[in-house]
Amino acid sequence: MQTSIKTGLEALLRPEDSIVVLIDHQPFQFANLHSHEPTMIINAVAGLSKAAKIFNVPTILTTVIEERGGLLIKQIQEVFPEQKPINRTFINTWQDPNVTDIVAKSGRKQLIIAGLWTEVCVAMPAIQAAAEGYDVFVVTDACGSVSKEGHDMAVRRMVQHGITPINWVAVVSEWQRDWARIETAGALGSLMIDHAGGSGVALAWELQLLATPVQENK
Repeated sequence: MQTSIKTGLEALLRPEDSIVVLIDHQPFQFANLHSHEPTMIINAVAGLSKAAKIFNVPTILTTVIEERGGLLIKQIQEVFPEQKPINRTFINTWQDPNVTDIVAKSGRKQLIIAGLWTEVCVAMPAIQAAAEGYDVFVVTDACGSVSKEGHDMAVRRMVQHGITPINWVAVVSEWQRDWARIETAGALGSLMIDHAGGSGVALAWELQLLATPVQENK
């Protein structure tokens, strides 16, 4: 049965309740990617991966027929060097018990999904998981499709099933929630400088200004 829509603070992501599933960021899928500039997706999924590591959010890596579709891109794999991606034959990740058993055993209900392509390998597991009671979030800027229309229609379709579209910066901001959480604030700041585009540049500039001594007028 589909989960009810959360409201208020309950609707926001919490690292202790989150689990991430990254699906099929492989060369074959990138070769026919036309909804986004590929570097933007690579940057977003790398930022999301590194943030999950900072906040100790369990992250499942999975590929489909990697012997033909290619290995997971290095920008993800190098964040989790100890992990061997789960290599599937199922198009729908949620039909593979090697994935779903890990999620179920975690006890976590905030399921964060990103992958290629949005209309196929993201939509299928997201819709099925939502029906099983998971609170599903799809990181749309870490996903992509064979066309802009395919991506947009997939997001619209998933929204009809109670799935929340979100971008990677919103995910990590909700995990942090409070800059007084100093155990993660420093690492997150460095991550934003590396991956948050103009916002990261502005943060680096702000830190530069704060570190610059003020000259006294004589």
